[in-house]
Amino acid sequence: MPATASTCWTVIQAAAAGSKEDGTQFVQRYAPLVRAYLAARWRQSPYACELDDAVQEVFVDCFRPDGVLARADAACAGGFRAFLYGVVRLVALRFESRHARQRERQASSDADLGAIVADDESLSEVFDRAWANALVREAAELQEKQARQNGEAALLRVELLRLRFHHGLPIRDIAERWQKETAWVHHEYARAREEFKSALTEVVAFHQPGTAADVQRTCANLIASWD
Repeated sequence: MPATASTCWTVIQAAAAGSKEDGTQFVQRYAPLVRAYLAARWRQSPYACELDDAVQEVFVDCFRPDGVLARADAACAGGFRAFLYGVVRLVALRFESRHARQRERQASSDADLGAIVADDESLSEVFDRAWANALVREAAELQEKQARQNGEAALLRVELLRLRFHHGLPIRDIAERWQKETAWVHHEYARAREEFKSALTEVVAFHQPGTAADVQRTCANLIASWD
């Protein structure tokens, strides 16, 4: 989980320097994003069978001596999200080129390959959505971890958010299920959202370090899409 003394860049630098712990954390954090992008890029294409190998190759590229992590620059436009997207896209193109050289392609298959490349702009949006989902998921996990330390009432607020957003239950239905006053559930719901926002702020500051205003703007956009 994020810590105020670290950002994604401190983890990246430590992983590039050979830290096994930080390398494992890096893979755990970002492998789902890599897989989501490649699965979307190669959906209904001959490359889908290459998915596992391609995900592995992304991280091989990251961790090899003088690999891409060693060249990651915190000052690059778009931050680490944009950097990682560039790395994954290049690996995808490498697999596509390799596959094309190894097999003769029929005209229809060539057309499919062209469509994959031409559609890359929309696939960047897929990557952005996967990135946003990962931040929200990590914030929810952090909120639950903090709630376990803060007692039963805090855990109940985590469950309240789960019922409201994962299951789509209106507040009045939750109040009826819990046999509580609707006004009380509304009050606890507001507290739960503030606790989630606090966790999300910590997660965003870790993955997209910037000014306080930048972090708050990103959080507001994520919460707006969540609502």
